[in-house]
Amino acid sequence: MAEPTETHEQPTRAYVIHPDLGNSRTRRSPDLALEEAVALAHALPAIDVTGAEVAKLRNPDAGMLFSKGKREEIGQHIKAAADGEGAELVLIDGPVTPVQQRNLEKDWGVKILDRTGLILEIFADRAQTREGVLQVELAALAYQRTRLVRAWTHLERQRGGLGFVGGPGETQIEADRRAIDEQVIRLRRQLERVVKTRELHRKARAKVPYPIVALVGYTNAGKSTLFNKLTGAEVMAKDQLFATLDPTMRQMVLPGGRRVILSDTVGFISDLPHELVAAFRATLEEVLAADLILHVRDISHPETEEQAGDVGEILDGLGVEEDVPLIEVWNKIDSLSAETREALRRTDARTEGVQAISALSGEGLDDLLAGVEARLAEALDEPRTEDILLLKLEDGRRRAWLHGQGIVTHEETTENGVRVTVSWTERQRGSFEAL
Repeated sequence: MAEPTETHEQPTRAYVIHPDLGNSRTRRSPDLALEEAVALAHALPAIDVTGAEVAKLRNPDAGMLFSKGKREEIGQHIKAAADGEGAELVLIDGPVTPVQQRNLEKDWGVKILDRTGLILEIFADRAQTREGVLQVELAALAYQRTRLVRAWTHLERQRGGLGFVGGPGETQIEADRRAIDEQVIRLRRQLERVVKTRELHRKARAKVPYPIVALVGYTNAGKSTLFNKLTGAEVMAKDQLFATLDPTMRQMVLPGGRRVILSDTVGFISDLPHELVAAFRATLEEVLAADLILHVRDISHPETEEQAGDVGEILDGLGVEEDVPLIEVWNKIDSLSAETREALRRTDARTEGVQAISALSGEGLDDLLAGVEARLAEALDEPRTEDILLLKLEDGRRRAWLHGQGIVTHEETTENGVRVTVSWTERQRGSFEAL
């Protein structure tokens, strides 16, 4: 039995398999899905990916998942991984039943972890707040209740993670459903106390009438980088799936002077385990309470449309109302060619509810903030008045500010300057006069 420290010094050699069902049940390209699965595995320090493949799966076997021929083929790949040392763990990027898991482990002689188990393991490794730790453990118990094939080392908290990948006692099956149920009751009681504290904080914030702007999006879309850029915070931002797990909130001031609370949330992912959606509902309540949602998209990703669809489905599942204002933030335009970037910015200018930016370089952030301010003013029903302004031809800065706020309804050039008709709030009028 390995010592606890060996888990960190010698990462578990893992082989990643994406089962390709070959039908319309998934929108994803199998190769890109495998790439994401490998990225998920890399997100866990305890795992060293030694090989990966897409396995065609036309008729899943109820007891073994893969056909006999495919199992033998994959078994050879597993043994050949890591320069012949062989993999110790197989990550299957999809659902695996307890029976299939047990049979495949016996057939291949390695541990098996499915997509849900891997995501739970990553969340357990990343959770920092007390609420996050409790929610992960609760989700893990719901997942493991029908899988009494591992010792419950995650209940002992002897290491980061849940004990699926390795650690002390991993060969000892000692937990039963009664022990799990007792643990669930204990965790729920603890979580209730933590949630009450969160509710008190929310009520305290409600006394300060600042609108909430929530960042949502697919994992690794750049939410935390944007959050840091806008607020000056130092939230962990890495080119890594689920770099941010626990929610972070900061106050910020928009160009027009309005104060808002910006909320950074956990990234979404396709096939997010339903155990986690339920367990993290309290964490994602900040999204439900938001006055404006910024859907951050990695516009450079080849499956950005599919990722956007996954995010939309999760928002619907959370119960986010359709009338909550939403701005699509097309991020990472710095990764695109100059021609594509220019075309996106032109689309951005023509399309309501879209902003093309680079959170890394800062390109487009001024327009984004102006759009946020305009949408909040509209959403919060601030009274507007119509005024006609006469600007000098050389007064480009104030004219650009008016257009950036989205409040210009008419404009014409005269002999004396530019006559601009605006529909604005008192706050915007004050900001304009202060320029």
